[in-house]
Amino acid sequence: MNAQFTAILTRAKLNLVILGAVLAFAIIGKFTHPELTNSVFVRADQLVSELYLILIAITLGAFVPNFKLVVFGSIAAFIGAVILIQMGIFSYLTTEYLFAVLIVVLGFASIANLYRHYRENGL
Repeated sequence: MNAQFTAILTRAKLNLVILGAVLAFAIIGKFTHPELTNSVFVRADQLVSELYLILIAITLGAFVPNFKLVVFGSIAAFIGAVILIQMGIFSYLTTEYLFAVLIVVLGFASIANLYRHYRENGL
């Protein structure tokens, strides 16, 4: 294996784990609860047209040096918002919608961060 390719793979493990988790959610969800999985991915598909969300995700992935902060911060914000939904404070949001936002943000941020590793290693 090429040394540069190996360097990218070692630095981008978290990116690949996130993208693999989204893929695993899609595959496992189609077998266990296809209605929920389909509704989450339909909402995620609709969110891709929201350019401000995509620009924020790409900016987080490309320019935040510690990508773990982006991942854990996004997940913490998701958990906090879900708690607020359950408490009745965010009555206009649904958990499915927030999960779709989380998938879009983490997916695009992971791809942008993976591209940053690619550019840094000069492949």
